[in-house]
Amino acid sequence: MLINKEKSALLVIDVQAKLLPGVHKSEELVKNCRWLMELAQLVGVPVLGSEQYPQGVGPTTEELKELLPAEDFIGKTFFSCADSPECSARIEAMDREEIVICGMEAHACVMQSALRLLEQGKKVYVVVDAISARNPVDTEYAIARMRDEGVKIITREMVGFEWMMRSDVPEFRDFSMKFLR
Repeated sequence: MLINKEKSALLVIDVQAKLLPGVHKSEELVKNCRWLMELAQLVGVPVLGSEQYPQGVGPTTEELKELLPAEDFIGKTFFSCADSPECSARIEAMDREEIVICGMEAHACVMQSALRLLEQGKKVYVVVDAISARNPVDTEYAIARMRDEGVKIITREMVGFEWMMRSDVPEFRDFSMKFLR
């Protein structure tokens, strides 16, 4: 089953500046999350960000925060976005059946959000080259577990080509020039 931009939302989970120094390949993570956020904006897919206990951990890294209004980053204390009443309400308000997920940490907030959203009947896609954790082994086993549970594991370019769907749409020129280099 292909991802449909008309049915999709992008969920950017907990890419908070204070935590990034300890995360494996954090620069690549931020770059790939930004890539997905900019792509979503290009094709009109709604984007929502979450922040784990921002009062203590701090805000999303500025490289991502500058792409969305402040109210589109929801603070939470639950690890799963689907268990956080505020975050869950915003996800439901987007009225999208497909949730594309990027962010951190893979084995905690990303995995718990993906599995709970799947339980709630959403089609869940985790972008494997846009998630990470402090320990790469945690990411590896989170991916395996999510796949075993029915979450679709994809790459950012898969998302791009599926949201584009064809090469003769106006957005494809921007996609090929800006996103495929």
